[in-house]
Amino acid sequence: MAVTTRRQRQTQKGKRRLARWLSYAALGLVVVLLLGLAGGYAYARRSLPRTSGELALPGLRAPVTVYRDEWGVPHIVAENEHDLYMAQGYVVAQDRLFQLDLTRRAAAGRLAEVIGPSQLETDKFFRALNLKRAAEASVRAYSPWATELLEAYAKGVNAYIEEAIAHKRLPVEFTLLGYVPEPWTPVDSALIGKIMAYDLGGNFEAEVYRLQLRNTVGAELADQLMPAYPADGITMIRYRAGSAADDQEATPRAMAVVDREAAPGSVAAGERTSVAGSSLDLSGLLALLRAPDEGRGSNNWVISGELTRTGKPLLANDPHLGARTPSIWYEQHLVIPGQINAYGVMFPGAPGIVIGQNDRIAWGVTNTNPDVQDLYIERRNPDNPYQFEYMGRWEDAQVYRELIPVKGQDPVPFEVVVTRHGPIISEVAGDADNRPEEALALKWTAHMGTPELEAVLLFLKARNWEEFRDALRSFHVPTQNFVFADVEGTIAYRTGGLVPIRRQGDGLLPVPGWTDEYEWTGFVPFEQMPEAVNPPEGYIVTANNKVIDDAYPYFLTYSWAQPYRAMRIVEMIEAARGDLTTDHMRAMQVDYTNLHARTLLPVLLPAVEQADLGEPARSALALLKAWDHVDSADQGAPLVFHLWWDELTRRLYQPLMGEALYKRMADKGNVTDLALLAAAEGRPNGWIEAAGGLERLAVESFLAAVDRAVALQGRDPSRWAWGRYHRLQPPHPVGSAAAPLGWLFNPTRYPIGGSGVTVGAMSFGADGMVRTFAPWRQVVDLADPTGNSWSIVTPGQSGHFLSPHYDDQSPLHQRGDLLRRDFTGYTAGRALRLVPDGQ
Repeated sequence: MAVTTRRQRQTQKGKRRLARWLSYAALGLVVVLLLGLAGGYAYARRSLPRTSGELALPGLRAPVTVYRDEWGVPHIVAENEHDLYMAQGYVVAQDRLFQLDLTRRAAAGRLAEVIGPSQLETDKFFRALNLKRAAEASVRAYSPWATELLEAYAKGVNAYIEEAIAHKRLPVEFTLLGYVPEPWTPVDSALIGKIMAYDLGGNFEAEVYRLQLRNTVGAELADQLMPAYPADGITMIRYRAGSAADDQEATPRAMAVVDREAAPGSVAAGERTSVAGSSLDLSGLLALLRAPDEGRGSNNWVISGELTRTGKPLLANDPHLGARTPSIWYEQHLVIPGQINAYGVMFPGAPGIVIGQNDRIAWGVTNTNPDVQDLYIERRNPDNPYQFEYMGRWEDAQVYRELIPVKGQDPVPFEVVVTRHGPIISEVAGDADNRPEEALALKWTAHMGTPELEAVLLFLKARNWEEFRDALRSFHVPTQNFVFADVEGTIAYRTGGLVPIRRQGDGLLPVPGWTDEYEWTGFVPFEQMPEAVNPPEGYIVTANNKVIDDAYPYFLTYSWAQPYRAMRIVEMIEAARGDLTTDHMRAMQVDYTNLHARTLLPVLLPAVEQADLGEPARSALALLKAWDHVDSADQGAPLVFHLWWDELTRRLYQPLMGEALYKRMADKGNVTDLALLAAAEGRPNGWIEAAGGLERLAVESFLAAVDRAVALQGRDPSRWAWGRYHRLQPPHPVGSAAAPLGWLFNPTRYPIGGSGVTVGAMSFGADGMVRTFAPWRQVVDLADPTGNSWSIVTPGQSGHFLSPHYDDQSPLHQRGDLLRRDFTGYTAGRALRLVPDGQ
């Protein structure tokens, strides 16, 4: 029997005491953490919006009532426009104040001020874009009526900012970053429009890529990657000479591949060499530019009552923009009894409704993606870095010397240099003390004073096509495809925005800035912009595809999206014509049929079928051969196809152009499709030949795709699923910064079908995460516009992570559902009464 000594007893007693104290300490730590969490939770809850009771709002002229429905959508009822937009500004700030502030900071190049040095290069880039001064010019262009409403909106935002600061109710993101927002101004609202023009643009970025490509691989290979439109792509409008609106017809007929040398305003490939012979090193600038996302775009379509069950038009729209939280869209219902009864969405920070409906009309937009940006090669005076040659003389540039505040360090000096063509953008990433002899200046319609918000304020008041069309006269940037329908049965299409007319040049590459040969001579006249009203086909479809045929006398762009989404929409309309309902429209918006795969697999599969395959490649091939060409989340074939496409394009282009250029490659979809189809007919180009020919390229890229699928989901293809790789979780800007913050701020992650080429667009990055989708969708039945209209905003209406409406529409989105718009029952919800100060 063992004997316990006194020392052992003391040791054991000490261990027990230590264990007891450790348990007390652990319990205490848990209590402290819980108290901290409780305190943090209580603090964060303070900034949730007040949605009931009565509140004085200085500057109001009459009472306003804000009703919130079960999804958090505000229904704002006012007696006059001033109060309506002041209340709109207040309510949007309640829900999205941090988003408002971060967006204007990004556009003005002021992120480093609150985030730190990591944002310095981004700030330099956006300051060089000169958007803030363009917004200031735009505010000066507005009419007194519109200026008053912009100021009223700013008053509403500022009323909430002052209230939140005074009562320590700012959103928690401001606390985490350690700053308070500045007052809002009409310039900030105009700046929202400018950054959306940037977001929906990208032509100048493609010019940078093409010039660097020519300098890397030579003109012959580079010219093989110039954009073109496929022969079986569709266009919706047939132009007739002398036409304005009445003589242009919509038609989904097939179009020939673009002949650039015959197209109006173009230059031949041989000329292009002399135009873009610059040896500028653009690698630093290229690294700052966005990677192209060909899934970024939108769908809209409108159907005549002759094809619908009710005999009245149907309209559908689902803009495809970046996946982010909160949504880029803010949904609302704006009411002035007897004057305005409009429902739709707007970008937070700007007044009005840009896409939506009222009780008589509905409208939707997609990006036309016109070429409204040109880069000019400027020759610098070797004796004066701020002078540039023009028509044999040296001209002074405008120079704006700025200090960029940077959190945690001294401000950084920066110069914005603006020539007659626009701001110099090629030196953002360069050495300020070593300026090259040549520079690139950006000419862009968005740099002008453009009153597009005035048009938006008129949209929701329009009662018919004539009034809506007239409002479009003020819509200058970004150029968009508008579709329209009204209760009288009219359906229509019009391109809205400014499109430049060039003296010469095709807009694909930078041009000499030292001569007037490539100047803009004006803009396409309003009466000559593409338009169609009540076309004989009975429908109009746009999905960033080519909108008008080659008979049109003005140049719009060569960079059209792949035609597959538009083709599939037409296919579905024709399948149900005469019996179309809102149920059809809603199903079409989440259709995941992949016409790209249907077109390319017959070209790619034969070589793989003849190859000596082992497992699991044979089973993966069997998946593709049995596939219904639907990118559904539960199937394995979409995983194989999309990985195959990625491997194929990478092997085709990256060895010759390098990784940096490949990441910035423009027009990849149409260019590659046409090259593969031509190679299958025995006409390979230099890129396909360098990759070893079509058969070798197809087999090797297929095997690489199978290896990736195995690494992702195991060796059994029967267990592969697209949705396990392809997922949606719109990131929050703070939630993206660190994992613990992501747990707080990022919404639910879920598997999803679709891809960048399906009508239900879901383009994705290298990690499979969706980066572009339709964060808002609408369907409107003009037989009953206030009773049978539908929409959804994903992930939810609120920007506050503790709000029940932060992520409540994500489950609906995953299922493909929409919510019926509430035009009447909202008065039963929560009501906040805003009253003039002192009333």
